[in-house]
Amino acid sequence: MPIYRSSTTINGRNMSGARALWRATGVKDADFGKPIIAVVNSFTEFVPGHIHLRDLGKLVSQEIIKSGGISKEFNTIAIDDGIAMGHSGMLYSLPSRELIADSIEYMINAHCVDAMVCISNCDKITPGMLLASLRLNIPSVFVSGGPMESGKIVLNDNIIKIDLVDAIVHGANKNTSNKILSNIENSACPTCGSCSGMFTANSMNCLTEAIGLALPGNGTILATHIDRKKLFLKAGKVIVKNTKDYYENNNINVLPKSIVTKSTLKNAMILDIAMGGSTNTVLHLLAMAYEADINFRMADIDYLSRKVPHLCKISPSTSLYHMEDLHRSGGIFGILSELNKINLLDTSVHNILRLTLKDTIKKYDIFNKKNKKNFSFYTSGPGGIKTIIPFSQSFRWNKLDKDRINGCIRSEKYAYSKDGGLAILKGNLAKKGSIIKTAAIDQDNMIFSGPAKVYESQDDAVYAILNKKVKSGDVIVIRYEGPCGGPGMQEMLYPTTYLKSIGLNKKCALITDGRFSGGTSGISVGHISPEAANKGLIALIYDGDLISINIIKRSIKLHISSEEENIRRKTEEKRGKKAYTPKNRLRKISNSLKMYSIFATSADKGAVRDLRKICL
Repeated sequence: MPIYRSSTTINGRNMSGARALWRATGVKDADFGKPIIAVVNSFTEFVPGHIHLRDLGKLVSQEIIKSGGISKEFNTIAIDDGIAMGHSGMLYSLPSRELIADSIEYMINAHCVDAMVCISNCDKITPGMLLASLRLNIPSVFVSGGPMESGKIVLNDNIIKIDLVDAIVHGANKNTSNKILSNIENSACPTCGSCSGMFTANSMNCLTEAIGLALPGNGTILATHIDRKKLFLKAGKVIVKNTKDYYENNNINVLPKSIVTKSTLKNAMILDIAMGGSTNTVLHLLAMAYEADINFRMADIDYLSRKVPHLCKISPSTSLYHMEDLHRSGGIFGILSELNKINLLDTSVHNILRLTLKDTIKKYDIFNKKNKKNFSFYTSGPGGIKTIIPFSQSFRWNKLDKDRINGCIRSEKYAYSKDGGLAILKGNLAKKGSIIKTAAIDQDNMIFSGPAKVYESQDDAVYAILNKKVKSGDVIVIRYEGPCGGPGMQEMLYPTTYLKSIGLNKKCALITDGRFSGGTSGISVGHISPEAANKGLIALIYDGDLISINIIKRSIKLHISSEEENIRRKTEEKRGKKAYTPKNRLRKISNSLKMYSIFATSADKGAVRDLRKICL
């Protein structure tokens, strides 16, 4: 009989009490000896990306049982960044990543579970589950709830596609009438699923495909489409097959730490750069590297960002394309195929299907005429009906988007730029690095300099923007919003979106030791490391200081002399215990967030917890 982890709780006379409890959950005599597989769900009624997940765990469970396993479902938390954004609730978002990973570890190890299927979707949930899978290193399969359909409104007799960002922009635009605003608000998020652009949630679900822990289509098949149901059913079959192969045949290749390697993380980062994904993915990939003890650092990302072309633009980088359009053009493997043609990927890595990336690209390439299923697979599209019911429509496009010149996915020859949609900037202001989403920046703004306008919080910056305290040419500095200084490293979509609403998004820059939403556009530099709370130079900026940003040269600089810097450091240190803390900021910090701040590292390390501070 194979030795499963769960055998600890179900074998032997001394486990009679445990078996009695298992029986009370529905386990029968014939089940003992089968692998116990957890279905880790993140259903919640708070989040549109998760509102439809309530019954989807049952789909996976049924397939697990049919395939010879014991299925047991449990839930973890999920925070909606869009709802939490713009107020103190956003302080809890990034720290929830660690709570999710911890809660899964607790449940899995406490019950000696053999394997797990992770049903995720949104910003911190997918990363938290990925960290847990690496920490536990048991067979794992990821399946997301899928993206929502793009919103659509009729304006001046034209159908215009919109999303969440449009609602925020027009909400702050005094020139938008209440009637039009109401129309946009009611149409921006029409269905269940993660927001329809290449924001953080969809970026991570796409990257999970490239990493190899999720099935093809995980990031791009719409939440409402019947085809997504197939992913959930297949996940149940694949996890049982991989679990038995590991425990019965000692095939370690199906384990997360065998699948997630430095090459895998590089492939994922290359994909993210090529598609102009969210800057938050950098945090999460660095955190994954830390969890798996892989030597993957900001320097690796910087190197990749200089040689990977920008092949794909999705909202918010463009209003033309959303996730439904990316799927129609070949999905993630459409982008990976183009990257593979120019030899940027390590295609020897393998995935949960036990295929190499090379074989998977070939199989799912939209141009592979031998795989006739691909046409049906990639023509699934939006139903155009407001709903929170998954798998409720079966609309199909009558043709695919194979245009690699002007289409959603471009070939290297017709790339938007030779270097990709993300860039790492360094300089005296960010000695350990900072990050900018170049996919959303006009070529005219690749070099920018201006006087600093310094704010000790996102709230102060938003007030200044909305009350015309910020002028064209300013560099807005928002500090003490990093992992430690926030604490929690708030995601800041509102300041950048409000700049857009008043027409300054191309005339101002914004830099912060905090982070941005995947929906952010414009000259927005985040993750400045070291952060202000860790004595970074950003803490010593004064109003009026000249700051220059050169994306072409990958530099960010505060123009003060070393003598002046030393004077300012001494002045700051005279504040004693209050040194390198925000001045006059009214923010209530809970004990939970204080605990997080004690252990949180800066963004260049993925904002993970510094385990060296643990005394044990």
